[in-house]
Amino acid sequence: MPTNEQVVDSPEGWVADHIRRYVATGGVEGHEWQPGVFTLLLTTRGRRSGKLRRTALIYGRDGADYLVVASQGGAPQHPSWYLNLLDDPEAEVQVGGETFAVRARTAEPAERATMWPAMTAIWPAYDEYQSRTDREIPVVVLHRR
Repeated sequence: MPTNEQVVDSPEGWVADHIRRYVATGGVEGHEWQPGVFTLLLTTRGRRSGKLRRTALIYGRDGADYLVVASQGGAPQHPSWYLNLLDDPEAEVQVGGETFAVRARTAEPAERATMWPAMTAIWPAYDEYQSRTDREIPVVVLHRR
């Protein structure tokens, strides 16, 4: 993913502020969002615009892989970043001060069965978000390339 292109940050006020602090401090501010809850910055390519889009997401780990949840607070539709990854699974991640390329994939049902409880242990509200929607909220595996 080219790093010389301008990146469009998430449009939501507090999320955009979080991203700006994260980037400006090399992850010193923002990596640990709340006590024991860590975030990464995910940059995807917009499936319609072609622009690079960055958002902050809570993450977990599965071995060397990073896990994120496409919850969008339990909205009926998938978040844009997830739809972007379905179109182009090559992305970039910043974890703290380190930035690297990843390839994304949706966890298979058997994997999700163990990954979902691991992610709800980090952020229990994911179970509430799942109860708000008929769609199965995906767990996304980000594999470092």
